[in-house]
Amino acid sequence: MSTLSQESHVKTEQSALPETDPLALFDAWLAEAHEGEPNDANAMALATATPDGAPSVRMVLLKGHGADGFTFFTNSQSRKGQEIRANMQAALLFHWKSLRRQVRVEGPLAEVSAAAADAYFHSRPFVSQVGSAASDQSRPLDARATYVARVEALEDACKAAGEVPRPPHWTGFTLRPERIEFWLDRPNRLHDRRLFIREGEGWTSTLLYP
Repeated sequence: MSTLSQESHVKTEQSALPETDPLALFDAWLAEAHEGEPNDANAMALATATPDGAPSVRMVLLKGHGADGFTFFTNSQSRKGQEIRANMQAALLFHWKSLRRQVRVEGPLAEVSAAAADAYFHSRPFVSQVGSAASDQSRPLDARATYVARVEALEDACKAAGEVPRPPHWTGFTLRPERIEFWLDRPNRLHDRRLFIREGEGWTSTLLYP
């Protein structure tokens, strides 16, 4: 007898993932994550790749989303920044463990305007602005004390000047989604998955086997 038969028959049920606007569904899930996740509901894994296809991934924070796509900010001289410059394609993964949900997003990247980068940079806490401006992100560091000394020196200089200038290499990127997949945990690993694919200004969707 199969495992399913031993445990009881699986109930016939409809997908809990509606055939709807994926951006509206993402908004609803993110709002629930802000209520249910203990920390950083807007955290997402960002996967980039070199032109020859070598991948890398790290966690970043979603700082804006809407019809134009999903926006994050970074030092463009970092490893991820250099990979983005060389290959303007990326993938995102949101994993909300407490809600047992995940969302995968793939698509091309576009750099935000200088005005948008300025606006977000100066919305951050003063010390965060200083920390970003003082960091040669992803480059070798001989000792933590070296970085701390740079932060303290720049903090003193910027306090006297009254502002922290945004470094020209500190910028943002928006991923325009071409594919969005929603995954919902179900008992016995009979998970629910729906894939949305952009077609022109609209979307098509299909359920996927888990």
